[in-house]
Amino acid sequence: MIKRTSQLPGFYKVTVNERRRLVAEATGVEAHEIARALDRGGLEAETADKFVENVLGTYGLPYGVTLNVRVNGKDHVVPMVVEEPSVVAAASNAAKMVRAGGGFHAEMDAPLMISQVQLTHVADAPRATRAILAAKEEILARADRAVPGLCARGGGARDLEVRTLGQASDAMIVVHIIVDCRDAMGANLINTIAEAVADRLASLAGGRVGLRILSNLCDKRCVRIRCRVSAGMLATEDMDGQAVIDGIVNASRFAELDPYRAATHNKGIMNGVDAVVIATGNDWRAVEAGAHAFAARSGQYSPLSTWRRDGDALAGFLEMPLALGTVGGTLRVHPSARLSLKIAGVESSSDLAAVAASVGLASNLAAVRALATDGIQRGHMALHARSVALAAGAQGSEVEGVAAIIVEARDITVEAARRALSVLHTKTARRATSEGDGHGIRHEERQSSSVVDG
Repeated sequence: MIKRTSQLPGFYKVTVNERRRLVAEATGVEAHEIARALDRGGLEAETADKFVENVLGTYGLPYGVTLNVRVNGKDHVVPMVVEEPSVVAAASNAAKMVRAGGGFHAEMDAPLMISQVQLTHVADAPRATRAILAAKEEILARADRAVPGLCARGGGARDLEVRTLGQASDAMIVVHIIVDCRDAMGANLINTIAEAVADRLASLAGGRVGLRILSNLCDKRCVRIRCRVSAGMLATEDMDGQAVIDGIVNASRFAELDPYRAATHNKGIMNGVDAVVIATGNDWRAVEAGAHAFAARSGQYSPLSTWRRDGDALAGFLEMPLALGTVGGTLRVHPSARLSLKIAGVESSSDLAAVAASVGLASNLAAVRALATDGIQRGHMALHARSVALAAGAQGSEVEGVAAIIVEARDITVEAARRALSVLHTKTARRATSEGDGHGIRHEERQSSSVVDG
């Protein structure tokens, strides 16, 4: 029995093939399985053609892993699909800080989703509400008959709610069927139930059937994450840990008071959450819609996470709705999505939600710590410089060399990268023709300095 670990020191320093080997050893997933699922993007055009319409091919994004993640005492190497530089590195670094304080502690609600049935032209909303509630058991039984497979797996309709919207003159009724989706995200199941009970509900209400669809504000399926980080883990070269805690608490308070800041605060959370959701073949648009609706539930858009001082340490808390699946849908046919679940070591949809939300809180911690200390651009732009170097035509080992030059020059542009690349090419050519010529090398170093100076 392999002992899973998410601690892989020096991971970023080794080659892609070596990383695959290390992840295989840490998770028990065979290295050749990782290669087969991820080479060429992990999805053939012929398979993609069965996913959506008018397919021409596939579009690749980087597939990385967040390390050091420990949730409820269990280690997870967490796959992330994201194009933004620094997201994976920042989440891994923040997860390491949290790990030292005991890791992430997660609580998950039951996997309950809401099936909405809209009823219009209801003449007497109070009478209609009473009639529907009186027939609750009948409606729930009808819902269960529509999804026998779900019921066989222990899921099914659990409750019914009635809401009245609008004024008396144009009131509409919305009926919520609360459904336990088990390890499925549940969209198709929920929509099937809505259509199965709609006509009977309309008859009971004396109205007409309107929309029949799930709600992505799945506030009965929330995940709550807590963590604690010591001051020593937060300290930087220029700031002690206590000062960093004060800065992070200030950043949290700013987001709590200002929706303009809260939007960016929550974007930092979703950097982590979405990347895990995409890697596991789940619906990130649904997750985003639910998260932001939940953030605005009080009438003012608010942060999904908060940070507070806890004695000499920092305490973080995140709560958000998160409907994810580990069965059905894309997972059946997308090899990279299936691989992601194996690498992450999750056994249920609730486990996956806990891991994704923990990575989200780690991403948030990394962002607010950067803002409270060196500023967000220092680390972000250093990693972004590699993308700029690639855009300028750098290849192989040239990428790191060009990136280092333009970061030192604080001119992270394609034009600066092209100048730096030209210098590197000149240096390589001179070394090839005059190896050991000290004068030539000194001349090249002076050229390199001129690029750094702008």
